[in-house]
Amino acid sequence: MVVEEKSSESLRENQINDDTTSTEQKTYSLEILKIIKEAQQQHGLRHSDYQRYRGYCSRRLRRLRKVLKVPQGDKRHFKRRDILPTMVTDDKFLQVPLIMAERAWSYAMQLRQESNTEPRKKFHLISRLRKAATYSLQLQELIESVNCDARTKLEAQAYVAWIHGSLHFELQLWKKAMENLKKAQVVYGKLASALSESEQIMYNARVEELAPSLRYCAYNIGDTTAIDDLMQMRGQLSGELLANLDSLIAQTREKQANAEEVTWRGQSCGVVPPRAAGLLIADSRLNQTLEKAATNQAKIDLLEAHLIDCKDAISIVRDLFKNELKNKDNDKLSPPQHLITYLQYIRLSRTLERNLALIKAAEESAKTKPQDIVRLYEAALHNLVEISQLQDDEEFIREQEAKTKGYRAFRCYYMAQSLANLHRWRDAMALYQRSAQHAKDALENYDNVLPESLKEALQKLEISIEGAKYAAHAHSVLEDGQEEESGINKYTKTKKPLYERLYEYREDNALLTKQPNVYKLPPSMQPIPCKPLFFDLAFNMVEFPDLSEKLGDQAKKGGQAGLTGFVKGLWGWGNK
Repeated sequence: MVVEEKSSESLRENQINDDTTSTEQKTYSLEILKIIKEAQQQHGLRHSDYQRYRGYCSRRLRRLRKVLKVPQGDKRHFKRRDILPTMVTDDKFLQVPLIMAERAWSYAMQLRQESNTEPRKKFHLISRLRKAATYSLQLQELIESVNCDARTKLEAQAYVAWIHGSLHFELQLWKKAMENLKKAQVVYGKLASALSESEQIMYNARVEELAPSLRYCAYNIGDTTAIDDLMQMRGQLSGELLANLDSLIAQTREKQANAEEVTWRGQSCGVVPPRAAGLLIADSRLNQTLEKAATNQAKIDLLEAHLIDCKDAISIVRDLFKNELKNKDNDKLSPPQHLITYLQYIRLSRTLERNLALIKAAEESAKTKPQDIVRLYEAALHNLVEISQLQDDEEFIREQEAKTKGYRAFRCYYMAQSLANLHRWRDAMALYQRSAQHAKDALENYDNVLPESLKEALQKLEISIEGAKYAAHAHSVLEDGQEEESGINKYTKTKKPLYERLYEYREDNALLTKQPNVYKLPPSMQPIPCKPLFFDLAFNMVEFPDLSEKLGDQAKKGGQAGLTGFVKGLWGWGNK
């Protein structure tokens, strides 16, 4: 009986000890996204230096294993040791598989950069991504096995989904890639909504980073509208993500490019290279993308990116058809030459559109001066001159002349505005009249070829010109009246000193200042006649003729003095 009582008491004590240890079990936490983002920004990825980040991961992994006393063998022999759930006594144990996954991923990204010149490295890239996916699964299993908080488990799920989505993306398994990337995006979005505002920025940025890859996967699955969304995203991205997105868009355009014949203004362009065909497809869809742009600056960014593509496509086509472009026929352009002309027309017309968008942004800004808008309109007019030189078609030239007339009216209007700001009312009046004349000519003579948007703008401009003319006229009349009342004439603001205008009377307040304009010092240089002395240096060498016969008796009296006496008298010495 005593033994049974002791055994029951010991069982109760063991149960109590197990309950206390279970309640006191430690909860581990690991902020995965924060750790990897800070490490990436501090060790190379700010400049897309994946090799540097890979070296940091190796050093960090070595330090972690040394601190945690989990080495993989000694200096001579290697013995693999994975982190088991029974080993975990600190948060740092969870970082070991995370850093191993990051090291494999950074190596894969380094190989992606090198695969542009060495295609065989594509296979090595995929193997490293597979290893990164394996390590990420080890991380998730370790976190699920130990007591971790909910945030750590969610971050592990999102990280595993992102790594697997990247692997399937490289393998072109679009459906699986989209599923994993979408899962990661949803989890990061949910985490961002549950955290404080200071921590939301990092998670929202990761959600935005995944959007272009998701749209590209959607397009490859069968969503034809995804390419437009990719183009719209292009103006909002930068750095490595922008480079990846550009390559995705280029690949998509090459897939869309077909063997159909391209014609422009009734003439065939012949065989179009894939890069040029992709540009033509992008140009046909650019207007739809511009309509979806939220701000005017987004439109400008899209147009500038498109202009860069135009420049690249023109250079590629010129290199391909170098020999055919040399043999130019005066009567009719060859198909490659016509294709070059078409691409140049696209580039110049989109440049004009970009300049008009800049003008719109300048007009909306309160700090912009009229002179700046004048320069933008001059650039637009220069574009129209270059466009009109591309074709000899009368209808084509008439369209460009109509636009030129309209934009000249706007340029004259803003030139008048700049002169009005300088209180040159009469010059401003003349330019307002010229602007009104240009607008009238454009609306009357080119009504059938003038674009609707430009026509509406010119009609509004005529109303603005009328009001501005009356205002300038009123200001000029008021200034003339003020001058007559105060007795100020046109010579008031003269630069003449006081000694030159003593015969005029006026009240000059400038004479009461510390630097009155009384006399010009030093006086200006004035020309004076030179003394003959400077030209008599050769006088002693002159031989005079003998005139004694003509002088008669006077020569006998003056002969004693002779020539020396004459010279003494001339120079003023010898005689008193």
